[in-house]
Amino acid sequence: MVKEVEAEAKVGVGIETLWKALVKDLRFIVPKLMPNTVEKVELIHGDGGLGSVLLFHLVHDEEMMKRQKEKIVKLDETKHEFGIEVMEGNILKRGFRSFNTTFRLSSISEKETLVDFKVVYETELSDDEVEQTHLEKMATSTALSFFQLLENFLLHSS
Repeated sequence: MVKEVEAEAKVGVGIETLWKALVKDLRFIVPKLMPNTVEKVELIHGDGGLGSVLLFHLVHDEEMMKRQKEKIVKLDETKHEFGIEVMEGNILKRGFRSFNTTFRLSSISEKETLVDFKVVYETELSDDEVEQTHLEKMATSTALSFFQLLENFLLHSS
């Protein structure tokens, strides 16, 4: 069954700085943000734009969980919208059959951005309400944590 969950986060960084980090510099920034999780990010298909595929090399003990492949499925610079789909990786081994996240950035002020994100996912599990609530929290907490790390990195790297 396909489910959808939405959330938002305020980030204390201007929209253009955040957009550049999220879209243009993502593969270079992520290993610095999460050195205990991501060793490096490779662009294995495309030019970094729509349709491009990124391969995340993860720091993990288990061989089958050492990589995650994500495809850029939405990229609209005028609307500041960016979407990724997990093609293979850890999240798909934790009860999700598909996992697609779209981010939309909106300027609040010169140094603050609102990030609206929507996660569309399909689960392998039953419709058990407790399990679905857990999966919803997992779906949004990953993105929220990422933006907290990214905000901290951008505020302290300039």
